Amino acid sequence: MTVHVSLQGLAPTPAIVVSDEQASHVAPREALLDAAFGADRCEKTSERLREGRMPADRLALVATSGTRLVGTVRLWNVTLGPDRPALLLGPLAVDGTVRAAGIGGLLMREAIARAREEGHRAVILVGDEPYYRRFGFAAAKMERLWMPGPVERSRFLGLELVPGALDGARGLVSPTGREAPRWQGLELGQAWRIAA
Repeated sequence: MTVHVSLQGLAPTPAIVVSDEQASHVAPREALLDAAFGADRCEKTSERLREGRMPADRLALVATSGTRLVGTVRLWNVTLGPDRPALLLGPLAVDGTVRAAGIGGLLMREAIARAREEGHRAVILVGDEPYYRRFGFAAAKMERLWMPGPVERSRFLGLELVPGALDGARGLVSPTGREAPRWQGLELGQAWRIAA
């Protein structure tokens, strides 16, 4: 998907392109996430569901402007209690210099559309409710689910891609996605962070 974005008062920028994440995006994605969330970002509860796992198929997206990575979003396979597959969205990050250009919204809409196309039934996340509300996320139906660590209940949100998909959801949110490839005993993402 290609979108032309112009920022009021700034020089024209190259088109914003939303595409599948590639291996060449790892270093700039990690740098963007560090800038957006800080060095302690890997200590968050949602990270317990991502560590050692690969993102869901076709659901690791980046936004680029020319050769520059300006946004990222990933979704992960989880289960909402026993036998209730879903996706965990996050992290979503946009380069601070182009944050007002709507890139986060582009990434969110594309990720949700792809999740529907792939037959997923629900998406959950931990995030700012006023921001994610516009995409249909709400705290309703999340009260009987819990994360593998502390989380502010008001930020624990869900979106039904299929009506009723969160009805009766109950239990621990657990990871179910493919395990990440390992090299010399380290998950490759960890190996990159150690080398950096």
